[in-house]
Amino acid sequence: MQQPGTPIPRIKPPALQHGDTVGIVATASPIKKDLLDAGCKSLEQMGYRPFFLPSILESDLYFAGSAQRRARELEEMFVRDEVKAIVCARGGYGSNHLLSELDLKNIIEHPKIFMGYSDATTLLTWFANAAQMITFHGPMLAKDFGRPDGIDVASWQAATSGRPEWEVPCDSATAILPGMAEGILYGGCLSMLAASLGTPYAIRTEDTILFLEDVNVKPYQVDRMLMQLKLAGKLEQVRGIIFGEMPDYASTPEEAQKLQEAVKRLTGDLGIPVAFGLRSGHVSRSNITLPLGVRARLKVDRQVALTVLEAACVSQNLAASAEKRI
Repeated sequence: MQQPGTPIPRIKPPALQHGDTVGIVATASPIKKDLLDAGCKSLEQMGYRPFFLPSILESDLYFAGSAQRRARELEEMFVRDEVKAIVCARGGYGSNHLLSELDLKNIIEHPKIFMGYSDATTLLTWFANAAQMITFHGPMLAKDFGRPDGIDVASWQAATSGRPEWEVPCDSATAILPGMAEGILYGGCLSMLAASLGTPYAIRTEDTILFLEDVNVKPYQVDRMLMQLKLAGKLEQVRGIIFGEMPDYASTPEEAQKLQEAVKRLTGDLGIPVAFGLRSGHVSRSNITLPLGVRARLKVDRQVALTVLEAACVSQNLAASAEKRI
């Protein structure tokens, strides 16, 4: 068995540079043109060139077009040389329909920054597991780029530029159980992680700092999903857990306290550090970018500190040289 914190071989995408083209994909629910335009304008102001296919605005039932359309769109963004990063437009529902439609070879042979959250967790964790890729849990175009203070710029730049070591902003996080641990940063939307169990795309949580977030779930629902992970053995080899902001999980301070107490009870026998309130995914503001698949350190005492211990990307020159050798 691999020892905790031991580096594992993973595919790192080329770093994003000023002026690069960022491909936009709709892997789940339909998107609105005005929100797409607002997000693209924000990307341009940050110095990037947004690119999307006209078919991105299609709608079919509660999806952004057929599964085949969405899968081909995603593959094309990976294959296109001019596209240097891929950002999901929004979540909703439907990314799971792409799992059997995608040709993973097209993705592995053209590694790129792939970013999203919520329903996109299905793709983030599958690419991390099956393709051994670094993926990025972070802001989406129509949900975060298009609104004021929607993005935590510092973590976006640190993650996408390939900074070798950096501190994840944890100003909103609080301690649940103290301790310190190192592992592979991994996770995403709790509902999607739980839904993967019993499928060929089930999450792999061994030796991880597990990040769990969701929105509009009550304390008993979080309890139920956590218990599902626990009964499935998915928490046995986890080195540390940090929860997201979990918006709208409580309507009163008493209900909020119930969730943190439930988390403490369910994880107390694991002997690992646990924290609550990291602002990534479904958030009230400033969505933090988390690279999944990199080594990280979680320290929980009176304050919470999460440190990314390795670069999530490589320079574009190094990536091009490696591709030539292949």
